[in-house]
Amino acid sequence: MSAPILDVQDLSIGFSGRRGQPALPIVRDVTFRIGRGERVGLVGESGCGKSVTGLSLMRLLPGTARIGGRITLDGVDMARASRNEVRRMRGKKIAMIFQEPMSALDPVFTVGEQIAEALRLHETLPRAEERARVIEALAEVGIPAPAKRHDEYPHQLSGGMRQRVMIAMALINRPDLIIADEPTTALDVTIQAQIMELLTRLSEETGTALLFITHDLGVVAETCQRMITMYAGEIVEDAPVDAALVSPLHPYTSGLLRSLPHFNKEKGRFAYIPGRVPAPLAMPEGCRFAPRCPHAVEVCGRPQELRFAGAERRVRCIRADELSLDGAVAEVPA
Repeated sequence: MSAPILDVQDLSIGFSGRRGQPALPIVRDVTFRIGRGERVGLVGESGCGKSVTGLSLMRLLPGTARIGGRITLDGVDMARASRNEVRRMRGKKIAMIFQEPMSALDPVFTVGEQIAEALRLHETLPRAEERARVIEALAEVGIPAPAKRHDEYPHQLSGGMRQRVMIAMALINRPDLIIADEPTTALDVTIQAQIMELLTRLSEETGTALLFITHDLGVVAETCQRMITMYAGEIVEDAPVDAALVSPLHPYTSGLLRSLPHFNKEKGRFAYIPGRVPAPLAMPEGCRFAPRCPHAVEVCGRPQELRFAGAERRVRCIRADELSLDGAVAEVPA
């Protein structure tokens, strides 16, 4: 991997409740790196801690959040940085594309003004040059008639255009890392494909690293170089995408892949993972996936550590070396 722009070590996140009560643990022992220009997919069911992890990287969690560990972004520990330093990093070094652009954009300001505000926080430019930069950013993300759209309000744009506005806002300062949290959830499949192609192309052209937070493993397979699987607030597998698709090492990753209808090998029978993600206060003592795992044995009741399984892979399963798990495909086409 190239030199990391982001280095997360032993990240834990909890939320404090009433006075005197301990923080409710949500994320535990999360460690990963993202290299410059790398595209990484963060996958897992709802409630596994993906979005909370992404928000913590931006320091956008509420005041009740308690963050432990280190989040080193370009040499700055975002978990310990002052508010002023975090503001300096946001937009310039790290940016985020949120799930629903209509709620992320302010309805009373034009889209041009909102993108310009992100630019204005880091650069002082003449108004004419500022406007030109914003229009250029809108054109870059494929918005037709960008000068016209610059002066329009979010409600005047389609869902696909609003999402492109969010991408333009994230890219306007050329950050080193963009976090895309379900960037295509509210869009139809045609627009989804366009948005993912756009993000991939911009990453390749500008060298911006991307962290995709998504449920769509097909998107990860097509656009990412690495896949990180989260379950119940922990990373359970971290592997190159091709390796994970062909031969996952963790039963949960295998279960996710086999649940995809277009990857399903069992004709006429839909594969699924029984049960649900455990609540934060009802986590199993050992492997958190054990109650749902068809391969669980007595030894799985012991604490599980995220360990290396070769030079490029990590897995949190004590039986990983002895299991032969189904992937999504028999082999990845050359």
